[in-house]
Amino acid sequence: MSTPTADPDFDLVLLGTDIGIYGLARAFHERYGMRSTVISRVIAGPVKNSRFMDAVELGDHAERPETLAELERQGRERKARGRTTLLLSNADTFSRMISDHADWLRQWYVVPAVEGPVLDMIADKIEFSTVCEQLDIPTPRTLVQDFSGADAEDWDPAEVDLTFPVVAKPAVGAAYEGLKFEGKQKIYKVDSPEQLRAIFARVRASGFRDRFVVQELIPGDDTAMRSITAYIDSAGEVTLLATAQVLLQEHTPLAIGNPAAMVTTPYPELMAHAERLLKHVGYHGFANFDVKLDPRDGVMKFFEVNPRIGRNNYYVTAAGSNVAEFIVADLIEDRRLPQTIVRNEVLYSVLPMFLLRRYLDDPTKELLRRVTRNGVFHPLKYKDSLWRRGYVALAQANYVKKYRTYYPKATATGF
Repeated sequence: MSTPTADPDFDLVLLGTDIGIYGLARAFHERYGMRSTVISRVIAGPVKNSRFMDAVELGDHAERPETLAELERQGRERKARGRTTLLLSNADTFSRMISDHADWLRQWYVVPAVEGPVLDMIADKIEFSTVCEQLDIPTPRTLVQDFSGADAEDWDPAEVDLTFPVVAKPAVGAAYEGLKFEGKQKIYKVDSPEQLRAIFARVRASGFRDRFVVQELIPGDDTAMRSITAYIDSAGEVTLLATAQVLLQEHTPLAIGNPAAMVTTPYPELMAHAERLLKHVGYHGFANFDVKLDPRDGVMKFFEVNPRIGRNNYYVTAAGSNVAEFIVADLIEDRRLPQTIVRNEVLYSVLPMFLLRRYLDDPTKELLRRVTRNGVFHPLKYKDSLWRRGYVALAQANYVKKYRTYYPKATATGF
């Protein structure tokens, strides 16, 4: 790791409150020794009571206008002191908000916003599949269910020409994140046409009027999943590429699909596909891809790309390439970096080791034994407050209950 800067000549404001925001703030603290300001409706456990973060809680009912007003207040105060301030987020809704208001926010902030048309293309799972097809990048077969006409009394979802079980999820995460309804999940594994119709009925009743995608279910357990993180600088060059194999995902309804344990390891073919796609669409900033190995043909298939750094971004920093350095060199220092390909193998995990081992087969346990010699990294285990140590211990213990409830070992055969 690089030596921390004694007094960095910029400030950092973060939008969000999840483990990814803490990972980002930690990366900046490790590299630049700096405090961050975190703005969120509610300050949740992953960022609460930190010694190197100042939290601004807007209230549970705060919406975009309240967030923008606080950003203006923070920005004006910093600009009056002559400070350069970097604004980052790690959620689809915030990515969209920053993109929509980028020109206005740039009065006070350095804003790594993805341009609207590019964001529309990259964040939409349907458009993403189209671009992948154009570039000959493998993806699962994907169908679309449009809810734009769902206010009509005679509206009925289309028939699905796929073999069940299938996977259903919103085409654009930002259009779905704020909805609340019984049975809501981030991703749905659907076993029958009847179950899919029931899900669509609940989604329709919630007021959702965008689109869902329905994809063929690629068999295989969590270890078939791969993650890619990339950074594309202002000149359009991909300066960071990192990949990891997922060992175990989360399985609670609203977090399903989020990696809970990963091993960083290079996958050159995946990196090449990601670089080609991002340069093709003219993307700038951090991006995070989800990919799965299809055991039926041995092909890695791209599911989606998140137009942000990703919830588990700390796996890149843990493997020796601090994510803060790439965006600071680009947007604060106006300095071009050569491409970094992360090759170190380390274990990133938020789980107790005994729980992780319980879900792995013997070959994967051998991989685990090998990489743990290089280091085991939990993004929230850091030189922070005593309260946070207790929170991390409690959160790890709570995972035992979560997996027992939502993903008992007997059913751990894949999503």
